[in-house]
Amino acid sequence: MKFISYNVNGIRSAISKGLLDWLQTANPDVFCIQESKAQPEQIDTTAFAELGYTSYIHSAEKKGYSGTAIFTKEEPISVSYGIGIEEHDHEGRVITLEYPDYYFITVYTPNSQNELK
Repeated sequence: MKFISYNVNGIRSAISKGLLDWLQTANPDVFCIQESKAQPEQIDTTAFAELGYTSYIHSAEKKGYSGTAIFTKEEPISVSYGIGIEEHDHEGRVITLEYPDYYFITVYTPNSQNELK
């Protein structure tokens, strides 16, 4: 299986710069992104579906901020969004897909800035 993870720093911008062409060439089984910076309705999942992917999107409540997505060719058994901690889950940073033999997780961790000194 081929997995690819990519911090796109804005999925709409990445798509306009050839992301879908690159994805078609790379042809991973599972492709995940971090820092999508888009709400689900702002992401054209039709283009991903045409390449054979089902889309799972976890956007931040704050528009234009963080967000993750997983595009997969194999249907998972289950999908969960977040980690169950409200103060963190509103930022759309974690998606977990459960498969028969493994879990696939994408995580976009925040920059700690000076908080960890």
